[in-house]
Amino acid sequence: MKRRPYVAGYFYPEEPDLLRKTIESFLPGKSEKNRAYGIVSPHAGYEYSGSVAAYVYSSVIIPSNVVILGPAHHPIESILALDDSNSWLTPLGEVPVNSALADLILSESGFISKDKEAHRKEHSIEVQVPFLQYFQPDLSIVPILVSYEADYKKLEDLGLVLARAIKSSGQDVLLVASTDMSHYVSQQMAEKLDYKAISFIERLDAQGLFELVTSYRLTMCGFQPTSAIMVAAKALGAKEGYLVKYQTSGERTGDYQQVVGYAGLVIK
Repeated sequence: MKRRPYVAGYFYPEEPDLLRKTIESFLPGKSEKNRAYGIVSPHAGYEYSGSVAAYVYSSVIIPSNVVILGPAHHPIESILALDDSNSWLTPLGEVPVNSALADLILSESGFISKDKEAHRKEHSIEVQVPFLQYFQPDLSIVPILVSYEADYKKLEDLGLVLARAIKSSGQDVLLVASTDMSHYVSQQMAEKLDYKAISFIERLDAQGLFELVTSYRLTMCGFQPTSAIMVAAKALGAKEGYLVKYQTSGERTGDYQQVVGYAGLVIK
């Protein structure tokens, strides 16, 4: 079974050449590529967050194998839902699901469900794939959606499972957490809240990020996937995260009273 694009033509262009040109329009002039355990990338429409995503993707070496964690923006039956489709389609072509790595993750966990339906109408992972394809033509992915019901213990367990599976696979794997930052607050408030959250990611303090968001009701939609990949990356040897680019929707719309924040970070 192939997972077909749901937001092509809405969040990003559905015509292949236009999609490539759109991605290229966001790229920095010259960017040094570094090895990384993971990245944090936004998932809004490309006109709003494409620049941030492009900057972070262009700053790392992207291997052939990528595990993408995204938040579910709608209720799903599983707390953690792995899409075991054969492949994902985008306007840039077909991307196989890495079934061998997916099976390792499932065998290590016992608490991650196979759930194609959860992914069918969700955009948070889909919008990452064209960027990955652009930079790595020989791409395979493992897509995992995280429900808002996931508590920190479940995310910690997920992160440790991912680390064990990646070690067992012997493959070079990049972890991607899909998240936007603050939603519908002023520019000033977004920057205050978002840079606080960013500081936890830079320190790889996964529990601290989780507690910050849940205690202060921050509207960072992918804090759970981000916490999980921090745990995984740290278990694999990561020492720190660093911010590549931050901006808000206000820079696109001119409305600085109600913005959404976007951050691109590298975990190395």
